[in-house]
Amino acid sequence: MPNEYISPARRKFYKSAGWKKTRDSYWSYRHGICERCGGLGTQVHHKIYLTDGNLQDPDISLNWDNLELLCDKCHAEEHHGGGFQTADGLRFNEEGELIKCQEQEAEKKKDGVPTT
Repeated sequence: MPNEYISPARRKFYKSAGWKKTRDSYWSYRHGICERCGGLGTQVHHKIYLTDGNLQDPDISLNWDNLELLCDKCHAEEHHGGGFQTADGLRFNEEGELIKCQEQEAEKKKDGVPTT
């Protein structure tokens, strides 16, 4: 789950026995390996993001076809475009260092990466 506001309904779902059983069995099925990069899987991700409106639909919330085991980096890429937002104006760079967002843009320019 990303570090952003989680509604009480979703918080309750993620603590439910049904989710924990689904998550743990899917994790085992994937042998703990990130499905995108082959690294150590840490997050069972919903391909169709959970909302309060679709939370009670087991075809979305508990269906293995909607799940993907991801590592922290791939999960952050999915939800935050590669940089994990920590607080206003702060991000982690690729080396795991906490930097100001403006510094990250400067790093990209220095490396010749477009910052659009």
